[in-house]
Parts: sequence; structure tokens; C-alpha cells
Amino acid sequence: MNLLGASDIRALASELGVTPAKKWGQNFVHDANTVRKIVASGKLLPGEAVLEVGPGLGSLTLGLIEAGHRVTAIEIDPRLADRLPRTLVDRGGNPADLRVVLSDALVVRDLPEPPTALVANLPYNVSVPVLIHLLETFPTIRRVLVMVQAEVGQRLAAVPGTKMYGVPSVKVSWWGHWALEGTVSRRVFWPEPNVDSVLVGMSARDTPADDTVRRRVFALVDGAFGQRRKTLRQALSAVTGSTTAAEALCVSAGIDPGARGEQLQLDGFLRLAQA
Repeated sequence: MNLLGASDIRALASELGVTPAKKWGQNFVHDANTVRKIVASGKLLPGEAVLEVGPGLGSLTLGLIEAGHRVTAIEIDPRLADRLPRTLVDRGGNPADLRVVLSDALVVRDLPEPPTALVANLPYNVSVPVLIHLLETFPTIRRVLVMVQAEVGQRLAAVPGTKMYGVPSVKVSWWGHWALEGTVSRRVFWPEPNVDSVLVGMSARDTPADDTVRRRVFALVDGAFGQRRKTLRQALSAVTGSTTAAEALCVSAGIDPGARGEQLQLDGFLRLAQA
């Protein structure tokens, strides 16, 4: 297929009267080589049903379809959502390979087809909430590859005991193993962002418990990191009602009440939730 270049992106934006909106995190990729690099990094199975968030003018959408995948694209901007199918046809693609859902990705609950992969250039200001919402809502997702702000990617892939390890690190690990999988130059975006970007990926595993336990785990995670410098005995008192109850909870779960949240892996929070 004929992927979009810089002049194509600007021509489409001009046609639609689109000025990239900061509130929606719109930074459009205009380099075909970068698009193909992202698609290849996804390591998707042939013909996968891919969910894309924020397709914008269609750069990554075309790359995914070129590689033989079916794409469901969630787009919040009605101008972009309406134009995307025509862009695909104009570039030699099959319209049957694309379905566009006009919605905010933070609230979408239904899709035309259950996705098995999520590949997207996520809006940087809401990337973590979007990821968690989609993983909660669509358990068929087994592979994730997203482009996010470098700091966010580092937090998603962080391990216990490191400075970047925190609430996002623990919560997303509920669904699988996360790792940094590449960098993306600022120069391939229009407009050029003032932050660096990375590719971060997830390979899914079976979740450790049901949603009732997950919600309990996430409440404990929020409590533990809400007062990051405090011990679990103190930080979890807001969740348990008192420092005495928090200490008793930790002891019953086999966890040192004097430890801090940043020292615990998901398994530790799971033991606290089950206790």
C-alpha cells in the first residue's frame, strides 16, 4: 500500500481543517519507515484483529492493514473518523479491513469484533487510563504494543525497587509482562512533540484472580503509593482504617509492615488482597 508521508499528512489536515489538538494528544506520524517498524515490532499473528486508539489521519492504520491485519479504530474526532475509510480506499486498501468507532477510548464498552491485539500511538495525556480501561474491558487482548511518552513507558515497564516503579507498573502487570521495545524519534511527528517517545509492549498471561480481587488489589496499590515514602503500616491505614489494622493485614499476608509499596511485586499486593 501507499503509506502516508509528510506532505500527505499536511494535505489531509488542510482538507479537513484540522489543527492538531493538544487536548486530544494529536501528534501525527508522517514517516512510513517508522510506521512499518512499529507494525513489525508488534510481532502479531497473521490476520489478527487489532484495536487501534486515536488513528488520527491514518498512518498506523494503513501500516497495520498493509501487513494483513483487520483494524478496529477508536477515534474521538468526528472529522478524522469520517475521513479514515476514504483514506484507506484512496491508498489502495480494502474497506472491509477497517471499522471505525467514533468514541472516547476511555468510555468505549463495545466493539464490532473482539480484539486480540492493541497497537496504537496513544494520546500521551491519557495513555495509562486508556490502557487500563481497555485491558479491563476487552480480556481477549493478548498482545499490546503502544507508543507513549518515554517517562510513561519507563513506568509501565519498571520493576520493584526502582525510582520509576509505581501505581501504573503494578496495575498493568495484572494482565501480563511489560517491556520497552524501541524508541521513536521526535522528528517523525507533526507537530513535533517536546518529549521523547518509546514503544512499550505487553505479552499477556492468565490473570491471577477475578475482577473482585483485582479491584481490591488496585485499592491497596493506590493506598500504598499514595504515601510513597511511608511504610505499608502507615500508607495502608487509609484503606484498612488504622495503622493497627494495616499492620495486622501485612502480618497475615506474610509481608513486613515496615516495607514500602515500591518493594512489592504484584504477588505481594495479591496476598494482601486475599488476606
